[in-house]
Amino acid sequence: MTDNPLEVVSIETPNLGDRSYVVGRNGSAIVIDPQRDIDRVQQVLDDRGWATSHVLETHFHNDYVSGGLELARVLGADYVVPSGMTVSFPARQVSDKTEIDAGSGLIRVLHTPGHTPNHLSFALNVGGKDLALFTGGSLLFGSVGRPDLLGPQLTEPLVRAQWNSMRRIADEVTRSAQVYPTHGFGSFCSATATVGTASTLAEQILSNPAFSVDEETFVADLIRGLDTFPAYYAHMGPANQAGAGPVDLSLPQLATAQDIARRIAAGEWVVDLRHRRIFAGEHIRGSLSFDVHGNAVTYLGWLIDWGTPLTLIGAEVEEVATMQRELVRIGIDRPVAYAVGTPTDWATSDTPVSSYPRVSHLELAAALAADPTLPMLDLRRNSEYDDGFVTGATHIPLHELRGRLDEVAPWAAAHAEHGPPWLYCGSGFRASVGASILESAGIGVVHVDDDFANAATAGLPISHPEVGHRLGATYTD
Repeated sequence: MTDNPLEVVSIETPNLGDRSYVVGRNGSAIVIDPQRDIDRVQQVLDDRGWATSHVLETHFHNDYVSGGLELARVLGADYVVPSGMTVSFPARQVSDKTEIDAGSGLIRVLHTPGHTPNHLSFALNVGGKDLALFTGGSLLFGSVGRPDLLGPQLTEPLVRAQWNSMRRIADEVTRSAQVYPTHGFGSFCSATATVGTASTLAEQILSNPAFSVDEETFVADLIRGLDTFPAYYAHMGPANQAGAGPVDLSLPQLATAQDIARRIAAGEWVVDLRHRRIFAGEHIRGSLSFDVHGNAVTYLGWLIDWGTPLTLIGAEVEEVATMQRELVRIGIDRPVAYAVGTPTDWATSDTPVSSYPRVSHLELAAALAADPTLPMLDLRRNSEYDDGFVTGATHIPLHELRGRLDEVAPWAAAHAEHGPPWLYCGSGFRASVGASILESAGIGVVHVDDDFANAATAGLPISHPEVGHRLGATYTD
């Protein structure tokens, strides 16, 4: 039999910043950290005619519900998970220095705590040489996985464990091995921004600060740089320990205009998936803008009260289907209804068609020059605000906005003579979400739909706090 080279197929989930991997050689495959919608993995296997021997998890994920259990069941593969965690399903629990014979090679298990206490990395060895290293949320490109997802009491111990894990990887893995992290492509599981999309271990040892700084510097710098993470993460670990079953991606029941009005009145969420620029020009009052062409799933999962019924509305069925697929990845399995069309199809006397202004930073600069007391809301995260904000803006991170409406409403009323608040963020996406939330609460808005990088060049004055959130300050403007 011809000894075929190793092939690693990456399956990207951009809105969660994650990659899953299908690894094949000599007709046999292993799968690492699969997402919930396993049909994408099955397609790769079917296209190549690979038979899967093992489905492996580097850790119990905090940012998505794994499809590993169901995939292993469907494929008849061994399901391999880290030891030391209570699980509600049969699986092979492995620990440090375990070796697993697979058709694609020898899987060497390394305990690499830091992102989680039980975290594992998998080195795939062929002929005595590690060809690939699957690092999950441990070693990332130019960074490491964040250590604070399990609570503040574990943060510093896990940072120190992460520092030691990097040294162990450097000592025990073939340096020419290609590194394949699960997180770090925009994921909130990354401690800091990652750099690049491919790397060998040798390249990481030279360029990744985790390998070059001393332990105390590593601990201080990493903790200082941590910002908040999505609230829905609290539900992911328990879901993964319980084990997720199959998903149903068929369309839910079709909603009428009267159904939509009734659901809005009941406090349910009616989520408009159309482009935010279209939403600003025309939408039904009470609906919420989560542009499915942006990172809708992360922020919807972050903001919604868990268990709130969802109705999805869009211009076409493809938008609804895309969002359904995104939602199952974070454990929101079924919307209660959907509708497609335009706001005139969905409107009633109780939920009329509405709109609000959508502007650029140039227009904000002109308005601010005409009225220096113009009310502005900065909806970015604390770390972004620390890097500079429009002078005079009030800061409320988007993820706090719903919980602070009783504060925003009187603030907006006090500034009413200067017009409605102008909302901006990093790109315009979060400002659209925030604008729809405020409008639903009866507060007028102007949506600044522009990249913050354009603010200064547009002539807006930018301030930098002397003591920012990273150093423990808590302030709103």
